[in-house]
Amino acid sequence: MHTFRRPRPDDAAALYDLVAAYETAVLGGPDMTLQDIADELAEPDFDLDRDGWVAEEPGGRLLAYAWACANGDSDLVDLDVIVRPGAEELTEPLWEKVLGRARELTAARGHDGATLHLGIYRADQGKQVIAKEHGFEPGTGFHRMRIDFDGPVEPPAPPAGLTLHSGESEEVRREAHRVHQEGFADHFGFVPVTYEQWYERRQAHSSTDWSQLALARIDGRPAAVVIGTDQFLPDQGCGYVATLAVLPEFRGQGLGRFMLRHAFAADAARGRKGTILHVDSNNTTPALGLYESAGMRPVMGIDVWRRRL
Repeated sequence: MHTFRRPRPDDAAALYDLVAAYETAVLGGPDMTLQDIADELAEPDFDLDRDGWVAEEPGGRLLAYAWACANGDSDLVDLDVIVRPGAEELTEPLWEKVLGRARELTAARGHDGATLHLGIYRADQGKQVIAKEHGFEPGTGFHRMRIDFDGPVEPPAPPAGLTLHSGESEEVRREAHRVHQEGFADHFGFVPVTYEQWYERRQAHSSTDWSQLALARIDGRPAAVVIGTDQFLPDQGCGYVATLAVLPEFRGQGLGRFMLRHAFAADAARGRKGTILHVDSNNTTPALGLYESAGMRPVMGIDVWRRRL
């Protein structure tokens, strides 16, 4: 027996129990934290009353969680269906709900169709089969990379003319936003957003710490940005590079390597065990090679499956 209803902010603990059960079955342990779930429920673009569903059994235990969330004003919709092991009969009803909501979201934005993205752990072969049955195919793959520290990390020597600036001022944040938007313009699934949207999304996440944003200027001109967060601090004890972007005109000068090394040194100085980041294996820049040459290693694979609806 179960009932479908909309998720609520105070479902975070019950949702974490559900997600942890699913991830443990696939990965051998939880990947998300309770705070990750709370942040997901607080995402500004996620309408709890229209974009999500939970399946609840008598007594309050959650058996499944599904959602479809629009990405800005684009035709891109991110979605997921997570089912507790043993409750697989709920999978198909929830897929019907998220696909229907995806159609509604894109129609409301004036699009004739939807581009759907579904993230799947590479270890989850069962979910890959379900994705294929619903018309999805692999779009790209992301590597989770990690480096561990053995004591302090020497800060890198800055290139000539370079100055670093913290994201604690709005002027720097606005420049960082522009570098991010231009630096990622050709990346898979990128959707441009205004500064206000970008700031609101990051501000809504509890892991955001603007002092971990570093903007590099070359001779006074914005050139690159690295944005660190506390996302992997509670469970992994690591810093996280959420964004590393270099403007096209400044590429090929070692600036990406400098920003990465700066992030390592900053995380080590904060007492973190290491640094984690995600990189698209089909990145338009040679990012994977950069990270590997800097001593990072892949620790997990996550693929984005895609369907045109």
